[in-house]
Amino acid sequence: MTDINSFISAIPQSYFIILSVVLFCLGVIGVLIRKNAIIILGCVELMLNSVNLLLASFSAYKGDGNGQLLVFFIMVVAAAEVAVGLAIIAMLYRNTRSVDISLFNKLKG
Repeated sequence: MTDINSFISAIPQSYFIILSVVLFCLGVIGVLIRKNAIIILGCVELMLNSVNLLLASFSAYKGDGNGQLLVFFIMVVAAAEVAVGLAIIAMLYRNTRSVDISLFNKLKG
């Protein structure tokens, strides 16, 4: 069985950086363009996972586990964010029968 750090160090770190930047940009574009709340929530998760990929790759190249521990905490916070976000989306759907975020203005007062 091979060591995972030696496997990751065989891949140039620039590949991880490029992939992470591309995923983050796709997430930002999705948040800015789309109006469906579920897709926006998925794009925010994509941005968080791109940062997690970058942290894990830096941690593996450095040979330190602190970055991977930070990734774990980010994933816990992301799971809580998804739970709260889905609850808000469920309430929006219950009140308006749509998940279009432009309808949030109708819920005022």
